[in-house]
Amino acid sequence: MFRNIKDTLSRSTAMKASVVAGLAVAALATGVPAEVSRSYADAVNVQAPQVPSFANVVDAVSPAVVSVRVESRINPVAEEDDSFGLGRGFDDLPDDHPLKKFFRQFEQQQGRGQQKGQNQQKNSEDNKGHLRPVAQGSGFFVSEDGYIVTNNHVVSDGAAFVVVLNDGTELDAKLVGKDSRTDLAVLKVDPKGKKFTYVTWADDTKVRVGDWVVAVGNPFGLGGTVTAGIVSARGRDIHSGPYDDYIQIDAPVNKGNSGGPTFNLNGQVVGINTAIFSQSGGSVGIAFAIPATTAKDVVNDLIKTGTVSRGWLGVQIQPVTKDIAESLGLSEASGALVVSPQDGSPGQKAGIKNGDVVTAVNGDPVKDPRDLARRIGAMQPGSKVEVTLWRGGKSQSVTVELGTLPADQNQASNDDSQPSQPQQPSSEKALADLGLTVGPSDDGKGVAITAVDPDSDAADKGVKEGEKITSVNNQHVSNAGDIAKIIEQAKKDGRTRALFQIQSGDGSRFVALPINAG
Repeated sequence: MFRNIKDTLSRSTAMKASVVAGLAVAALATGVPAEVSRSYADAVNVQAPQVPSFANVVDAVSPAVVSVRVESRINPVAEEDDSFGLGRGFDDLPDDHPLKKFFRQFEQQQGRGQQKGQNQQKNSEDNKGHLRPVAQGSGFFVSEDGYIVTNNHVVSDGAAFVVVLNDGTELDAKLVGKDSRTDLAVLKVDPKGKKFTYVTWADDTKVRVGDWVVAVGNPFGLGGTVTAGIVSARGRDIHSGPYDDYIQIDAPVNKGNSGGPTFNLNGQVVGINTAIFSQSGGSVGIAFAIPATTAKDVVNDLIKTGTVSRGWLGVQIQPVTKDIAESLGLSEASGALVVSPQDGSPGQKAGIKNGDVVTAVNGDPVKDPRDLARRIGAMQPGSKVEVTLWRGGKSQSVTVELGTLPADQNQASNDDSQPSQPQQPSSEKALADLGLTVGPSDDGKGVAITAVDPDSDAADKGVKEGEKITSVNNQHVSNAGDIAKIIEQAKKDGRTRALFQIQSGDGSRFVALPINAG
C-alpha cells in the first residue's frame, strides 16, 4: 500500500513539473509576463525615523554670526634692495665680520649705499603705524544696534578690528570692553541706520547631556562654516581660571571658531566656543564653550560700563579631599578649605582664618573652590553675605561685606602666593609614623622638614625636604613635640588623619596624613 501511494505521488509531481515548464517556455516565446519568470528581489527600503535637518536653524542664525579680523600696529623691517639675491640679515652681522665688510664695500662701489639708506628711511616712515592682520576669530550680534560678542583672547593683542558679515560686508569695529577671567569681549560697529540680525541667550541650565547643538563660525578663516554635534558633558574645569564651568561639546571646532556661538535647535546661544582639546591643533571632537548664563551677565556689564565688577572675599583656598575631610571631622568632602586670608581683605576683617572650611554662602551649600569663586564673583561689591564655616569640629557663621576684586588678583583663587622663609635645620628629630624627619626652622616659625621617607604617605602626598610645617589640625607648631602632642590628641578623639599646613616656595597648602600607625 505504501509503495502504491509513493508511485502515485511521483507521477503526479512529474506531471506538474512538466506543465510548469511548458508555461515558462510559452511565456518566453510569446513575450507575455509570467509570475514564474521573475528572478530579481525588491530593492532595500528601510522605513525609519528621519534625523531632523539643521537647515532652518542655520538659515535663521547665520546673518547674526560674523568673522572677526584683528589687526595690530607693527613697524616692519624696511624692504632692502635685493637685486643681487643676497637676501636679508647681513645688517645683523658684527661690524668686523668679513662678509659684512665685503658687502658694504661692494655697495659703495656700486654707488648704492647712500640710496639704500635713503630708501630704508623712507620705507620706515611710510610703514610707521602700519596695521597688519594678526589674528582671526568669530563673533555674533547680541543687539540690533551692533554689539558683538567674541573671546578676549581673540582681540587682546589688537589695535583695530574688522568684522565680516555673512554676506561679505566688512565693517570697522571698536573695542567696548573685555574680561580676561571669563575670556569674553564686546565689540561695537556703527549701524549707520541699519538694524542687524541678532540672537538671544538660552537658559543653559536646562541643557542636558545628549542635546543637539550647532556651532557656526570662522574656522581657519573659512567664514560661515557650520558643524553639529551634541552636548557631551557639563561643568568642565580645564584649569584656565577660577570661574571654569565649561560646556563640553563634540561638534568639530577648530582654530578661528573662538568667540563663535553654539546654538540649540531653537536658534538660541547655549555657549561661546573658547577652547579645544587637541594634540595636533585640529579638532578631535572635544570643544569647550562658556555657558550662556555666565556670558550673559558679563556681556551686559561690558556693554554698560566696559568693565566687570566682582565681589571679593580675599581668601586663598583649596579643595577639601576625603583625607582632609576626615582630618577635620567633616562628614563629606565638600566646601573650600581656607589656606590663608589676605591681609586687609574682607574675609580677614570678618574673622575668617586659615584652616576654616567655607561650607555655605547665604545658606546655599558650597561644592568646591570653583563654586565658591563663581558665587562670590557674581555678587556686587559692598554686598553683605553670610558665610558658613567649619571650624574646630563645629559650624559657625560670619557676615562679610564683600570688597571689589582687584584687577591683579584672583578672587577666592587656589593659586597661592605666600612667600616662604629660608629653611636651614639646626637639629633633627624623627617622626617615624609620618615618614618625616623635622627640626626647628631658623626663623622660629613652624618646623622645617629635613628628610622625607620616599615610601611614606607624606612622600605620596608631595611633601618634600626643605618645606616647612606651620600648623597641624589648625594649631601652630614650633617643634616636633608640638606635632606629637597634637597627633596624640587627634588619636584620642578618634581621628585617623591629621591636617598639616605645609609652607613652600610656591605658597601654602594643606595635606592630610594618616596617624593611625604606631
